Amino acid sequence: MELRRDVFQAISDPTRREIIDLLSDQSLNLNAVAGHFSITRPAISKHIKILEECGLIIVRQDGRERYCRADVHKLKEIDKWLNRYRKFWNHKLDALGNFLERGDDEPSGDNTIKYK
Repeated sequence: MELRRDVFQAISDPTRREIIDLLSDQSLNLNAVAGHFSITRPAISKHIKILEECGLIIVRQDGRERYCRADVHKLKEIDKWLNRYRKFWNHKLDALGNFLERGDDEPSGDNTIKYK
């Protein structure tokens, strides 16, 4: 049975997030990527494989070298999903700020947010 990975699993690891950041500005071979970390090259290769499976990086073979670059389009899907919760929390924090500015115990209006 093949393990299916998703973007959220990929970005849950701090090393993988650092790899994405590193590759967002430049294309690097595996040795160059590994050189930025204090973990082994096989460990970096495993992280690269997970990121590639999730579509967050693209690996290109050039002779004996494998070059990696970030494909941040997939991160836009995460941002879209998170935006729903960002709106929710911004609304809640605005309501809290208004409540604290008023300094009274009476809530004003309907402070619920509806999801679409």
